[in-house]
Order: sequence, then structure tokens, then C-alpha cells
Amino acid sequence: MSDTTTPAERAWLLPRLGQDLPAPEAELRQGLLARLRLEQLLGLVETSDMARPPLYMIGVYRDWIMANPASPQAAAAWFNLGVEWAPHDAGKAASAYQQALTLKPDFHPAAVNLGLSLERQGQTEAALACWAEALQPDAARTALLNHRGRVLEELGRFEEAMELLFKSLLTDPVQPDVVQHWSHLRQKTCSWPIVPPEGLPGLSHRDLVVQSGPLGALALLADPEAQREVGRHWLTRKIAPAPHRLSPPEGYAHPRIRIGYMSSDFCRHAMSFLIVELLERHDRTQFEVFGYCSSLDDGSPIRARVLAALDHHVPVRALDDAALAQRIRADEIDILIDLNGMTKGARLQTLRWKPAPVQATYLGYIGSVPLPELDWLICDDFTIPAERAAEYSPTPLPLPVVYQANDSRVPTLPPVSRAAEGLPEDRFVFCCFCNSYKITPDVFAAWMTILARAPDSVLWLVADNPTAKRNLHAAAQAAGIDPARLIFAQRVEPERYLARMALGDLFLDTSPYNAGTVASDALRMGLPLLTLSQGSFASRMAGSLLNAIGMPETIATSHADYVELAVGLATDPARHATLRARLQGDAWQKTLGDSEGFARRFEAAMTRIRVQPGK
Repeated sequence: MSDTTTPAERAWLLPRLGQDLPAPEAELRQGLLARLRLEQLLGLVETSDMARPPLYMIGVYRDWIMANPASPQAAAAWFNLGVEWAPHDAGKAASAYQQALTLKPDFHPAAVNLGLSLERQGQTEAALACWAEALQPDAARTALLNHRGRVLEELGRFEEAMELLFKSLLTDPVQPDVVQHWSHLRQKTCSWPIVPPEGLPGLSHRDLVVQSGPLGALALLADPEAQREVGRHWLTRKIAPAPHRLSPPEGYAHPRIRIGYMSSDFCRHAMSFLIVELLERHDRTQFEVFGYCSSLDDGSPIRARVLAALDHHVPVRALDDAALAQRIRADEIDILIDLNGMTKGARLQTLRWKPAPVQATYLGYIGSVPLPELDWLICDDFTIPAERAAEYSPTPLPLPVVYQANDSRVPTLPPVSRAAEGLPEDRFVFCCFCNSYKITPDVFAAWMTILARAPDSVLWLVADNPTAKRNLHAAAQAAGIDPARLIFAQRVEPERYLARMALGDLFLDTSPYNAGTVASDALRMGLPLLTLSQGSFASRMAGSLLNAIGMPETIATSHADYVELAVGLATDPARHATLRARLQGDAWQKTLGDSEGFARRFEAAMTRIRVQPGK
């Protein structure tokens, strides 16, 4: 069909699209639109210099569809109408996509977008059904599998999500994000081996490791350089350089150091529980504290306490990365501390603008964050020994004594008992409250050896998900251990979680990704902890805490030593009682809980790295 409209007719038509017109004019508009193919109409709109009112394109597509209901292009018009509606009304967008599918059932972009619109309306099961039932030409199969896998993962249906993402990788192996989610789901569900030695079709073992993602790498790899390679691969794909630097290299001359903390976890998150008292104890004669907060308001007491500890609470969730960088630059922040690293909610693109003269990463990610614009990785001399500093990016900045901030406030705890928690009164209770993705085959094998050699013992774990529980039971059975000796605890409120720590006898740490906050909590509650320190920062977190509290003898350096230490403590009541006695009283409060001392040491490090004009 060629465009048979005249310039005068087009000039009359364009401003009247989407308008309520009297019957004669409406009929004229419909007649003109019936003489135009969809791309012809869009070309006219695109080349017109007419100002377009809000929602104008919605009217364009609606009017064209009314004039051309039987056109072969109607499905495309309905799809485009859905795209226009999507930012404004997910329900109307879904209706438009459904119309497109009615006309063209194999129109896979419409099926994808229909599912997304249903998901935005909270209709996740309908979205999953839409994607599952859609006709799937080869070109569309991968996208549909990925969306279904993503939603199932968010719903906690890990086993189904893994299956779909595996099928997606079989259709197209060149999908690093899918590899990352698939492998991390295997970690969460203890589906071993995490990375098949033979790889997958189109993906070698090395490909799978390199694409495992930063968080997964901390539990998958013990070598800091290998972890750094995974992080660099992820950052190269995800975080593009900024057009230019915002902050002055020479710094500012503020009388007080303006320190900015940037986080998506100012809420009921482990990071906030650790850092809140540092924020409260900053010396306001020397420091001015800004908090760039992109977290949702969860109404939690810890969030309220964090925000109250800031001199300036800056909500930035609505700002894009460039706008956030501009805001930080406008505030003339001297030192910007990223509290996310390469974890969910991170604003790494903001860091690439270098909005502050000095930028450091702390607490959120326990390893290299190889972003050129970061200057420092805050650690201590144990977590990153001086002789291994070159294996990390950015440059390690060791704090004296211990890297981990802590909250010294004494919590009010509920009464707990072994009986109420389903624990035996007459057994030695090993425990580990780490996330299931930190449990590796090597660590679990060590645990089974320990249980075999300490027959009057049980192992108390967290019930993260049904698949992990089932797999761990099966692994215990295969190792000759009665699965009933694995006792799974449900996740509970922070106060009960802390209180029940004291019911255990020995915390068995994971490695190469140690417990961090959880390790400190265990020691605080008088629960002895056994860790395995290897080469990486993440594998040395708990060792740092044990050194600080004066108990280095429960730091193992090999799996064999780890087993011997655990068995020795479980089978020698006097030795165990002596160890536990050392954690009583104010042992934690005077060391890890010395928040005043930590704040002063932290501030001294910040003063040392500050850039000032003329210095």
C-alpha cells in the first residue's frame, strides 16, 4: 500500500490523532488512516515538527488499529501500544499484548512482555503460565526460559529455576548472566559439584568458573587472584567507564572531613548491624557524616538507628547513577565509602565518575573489587597479609587490630532452651548458621568425618531451602552418617537468633567463605568458633575475629587440622569447658565490642588517606 494521502490531509490528521472528535471528523480520520500502512503513519509522526502531547503515541496506535483491525500489521500495532502503555498502566499494557498474541500466537516478544506486565501487577503465577504456554520458536525459547527461571528464583523455587536456566544454556551457552545465576543456585541448594568438571556443551569448566559471578566466587575459589579475575570479568561486562571524572584530584580544604557512606542496605541487613555504632561514634569535631541511601524503608529499628546516626541522610533510590555521582560531587565529599562492593543494589557505575577524591570499599564484599576508580579496600593485617597485598584490587588499607566494625550495645534477648529448639540435651552440638551457598563439598566432608569420630554429637544448620536440606541429608547418608544427626533450624528474628547461639557447643565455620557477622555474633554469645583460614580475604574473616579476641588456637590452616581440632574439643569436655570459659564475662566487649577504640582507629586511617590541597 502506498501513501495516497495529500500533504493537506496529513497536516489535518496528525494533531487529531488520539482526540475525541465529532462523528464526521472521526470518520474522516478513520478513512485517512485506512489508507496508511503502520510504518507510513509512524514515518509521518517522526518527521513532523508538531509538539506531541503526553500519551500521544497511545492515541496514534489506538486510532490506527480501529481503522485497520484486519491488517496483517495489527499485531505489531497492538504490541507497540502495549509498549507505550507499559510505563503508565501495566494492566492496559497486558491487554494490548494479549491482543497481539491473539492475532499472532507465535509473536514471542508479545509473550515476553505480557508476562512482564503480569509480573508487575503481582500476578507471578499468571506470568509463569504465560511464558510456559507461549509458542516457542527457537529464537524466543531462551528469553522465555530465562524469565521463568528468574521469577522462580525470586519465589524461592530454586530447583525449578535451575532446571530452566540449564535448558536455557543448552539453547545458547553464551549467556554469562545465566551461568552466574545457575551456578549460584547450585551453591544455594548444595547441588555438588557446583561446576561440572566436564563443563557444559559450549562452555568449558574454566568458562563456568570465570562466569560464576563475584559473590559465588568467594565460596567457589580460595585463591584471591582467581577471585579477582572473576570480578574483573563481571565488571567489564556490567560497568562501563564514565565519560569523565567529577572530583578534583587535589581534594578539598574542609575543616571537617566529609565522609560519605553509600549503601543499599541501610535496613535490617547484616551490614547495618555492624556499622551502626561506627556511624554514631564518629567524632563530629573532625568528621561530617553523609549517608547515600538507596534501600527501601523496611520500618526496622536498625534502619531508624542508622539514619539517626547520619548528619545528612540523602535518599538516592530515585536517582540514576550519573545523577547520584553529581549529587556526591555537589556535596564535596572527601572520602566516599562504598558499602556494597559487587553485591545486589551496588552503585558501581556511580563510582566510575570518581565523584569523591578518595573512594574505598568496605564490608559489603569481602574481596577484590577491581574498579580503577576505587582507591582502597579496607581490611586488616590478618585478612590480607602484607605479602599478599599485590593479589588484591584496589590497594588494601589495613586497619589495626581488626577490620570488622561492631555494635557494642547489649541486646535484650528472649529465653531459649535446647528442647524448644529441637536439640538434644545430652549431645555435643556442632553448629553452623552460615548461608547454605557457603557450604562446600570439602567442608561438608570434614563435618561428616567429625561426626563419625565424635559419635555423641549432632550438627545444627540453617534450613535455607528444601532442596539444600534434601541434598545435605543425602550427602550425609552417602558418608555413612545418619541424616537425623543433621538438625535444621528455621530463620528467626535477630534477638532469638542471637539467644539461641548460646545453645551450641562449637561453631564450625565454612571456608573459603567464612562467617562474618555470624562469627562475631557467635563469639559474642560465648559460643567457641573453629575456622579454616586459607588464602583469600573471605576465608580469613573469622580468623581475624579470633585473633582480636585472643583465641588464635581455633584457627586451622588445613582441613586435617580443622577436623582434629573439632574432634578434640568434642571428645574432651575439660578442654572444651576451658575454651568456652575464655569467652565469658567481658571478653567480647573489651575486644570486638570496643566500638570506641575501633572508631578512633578507623578515623585515623581515614585522616591518613584524605587528599587535601597542597599536601
